[in-house]
Amino acid sequence: MGKVIVKNVVKRKPGHLYYVDGKGNVCEAKMARGGKKKKKKR
Repeated sequence: MGKVIVKNVVKRKPGHLYYVDGKGNVCEAKMARGGKKKKKKR
């Protein structure tokens, strides 16, 4: 497992996945599912 070095550096958006790439950059990718919850149909 990795170590948490600094907390709350990146403002997270709902429905996005954050990871560190091979160069050490923080990347953001939209998740296939997630984010806003859908409203029920009547």
